[in-house]
Amino acid sequence: MIKKILIGWVIASGIATSALAVATGPALQKAPDRQNDKAALQNGAKLFVNYCLNCHSAAFMRYNRLNDIGLSDALIKEHLLVTSDKVGDTMKAAIDPKQAKEWFGANPPDLTVVSRSRAGPGGSGADYLYSYLRGYYVDPSKETGWNNLYFPSVGMPHVLWELQGTREAIFETKMHNGQESHEFKEFRQLTPGTMTPAQYDDAVGDLVAYMQWMGDPTQSARIRLGIAVMFFLLILSYFTWRLNKSFWKEVH
Repeated sequence: MIKKILIGWVIASGIATSALAVATGPALQKAPDRQNDKAALQNGAKLFVNYCLNCHSAAFMRYNRLNDIGLSDALIKEHLLVTSDKVGDTMKAAIDPKQAKEWFGANPPDLTVVSRSRAGPGGSGADYLYSYLRGYYVDPSKETGWNNLYFPSVGMPHVLWELQGTREAIFETKMHNGQESHEFKEFRQLTPGTMTPAQYDDAVGDLVAYMQWMGDPTQSARIRLGIAVMFFLLILSYFTWRLNKSFWKEVH
């Protein structure tokens, strides 16, 4: 239980990072666009429930809203619900709020709209989450043993290290106007995870896609409706123009 709590809390440490950390870090990686990929969203929902929901709530999202990404109530009950939760319930954290405050000093933040809240001039919220979850590396100088390219001196360990394995970051020392700087060069794999690097990146893409969808689950429907409305207005305009031309043909 403690292990899952720590795993869930790590996601929040990256999610709650300041805008300064994003601005001064390396360029954000572009998150894959999977908003219309139901299989990816379903896998992301599974990852979210397994790795995030132990500590973090998604108080504005109900389990039955996952019907919109192709999950039936039966599948939700079988694979995603825990304890005595019901399909119509909101996604509440498994941890007791009093325990969370006692252990961490504050309650873990709600993640419902985290993708929207992290958007900034450096990239979208999805880009930030995707980059952050792929930016961890081993750093023995830190108390937790971990650091992150997109959240320097991160206070929490790597959230998905069992999946990704452990890596070290290689930096190059360069001089700029007499000032020494350390620029990131590459990652070097130390120990393998349960996934290959490509599989891990794919899984993170699914998780981020789900968190992006969760922040605005009606976005795709609105876009489709908007396109349909514009198409209807275009046809209506054509018939209106022909009708107007017919009415005034004798005048001209």
